[in-house]
Amino acid sequence: MSKFKDWFTEDEDDIFFGSPKSKFFDILEQTHRDLIEDEIDKIFEKLAILELIVSKDRDEDFDVNSYLEDFKEKNQEEVNSMKKGLYMEVSGEIISRLDS
Repeated sequence: MSKFKDWFTEDEDDIFFGSPKSKFFDILEQTHRDLIEDEIDKIFEKLAILELIVSKDRDEDFDVNSYLEDFKEKNQEEVNSMKKGLYMEVSGEIISRLDS
């Protein structure tokens, strides 16, 4: 069990109430479009790189989406935790660029 598990649970008494996903979209609504486009482009670039890595040296019938879905089913808790962390990471990147 991860010692960080409770970091991502929602607490009604928390002043930052909401999930990392909901906070991410709150930030998107308040941020300039050019900055958002730049950050989303970075996400797509990272996704493209990761898909190429997973697909490397596979035959032409390899279906990356099926592979990813199988992986997700077998590792759902870890995937959810990583996804929350990525929402927080990208939110932090956007916030840090607001001052510049």
